[in-house]
Amino acid sequence: MISRAREKATKKYLKKLDDIIFRVKKGRKAEIKAHADSLGMSLNAYMNYLIDQDMGPSK
Repeated sequence: MISRAREKATKKYLKKLDDIIFRVKKGRKAEIKAHADSLGMSLNAYMNYLIDQDMGPSK
């Protein structure tokens, strides 16, 4: 069970973030995730890395 303090901290953290949803063909997600794992990154970290490589880091 998650404590109230943890739940409150999580909600506060998530308010600082935006969500982006994009779609890929069936099976592609697993392929991308496996590649991210091979680099020692989460899928989210990998996507942010690719965006930063293309656009430069956010300010």
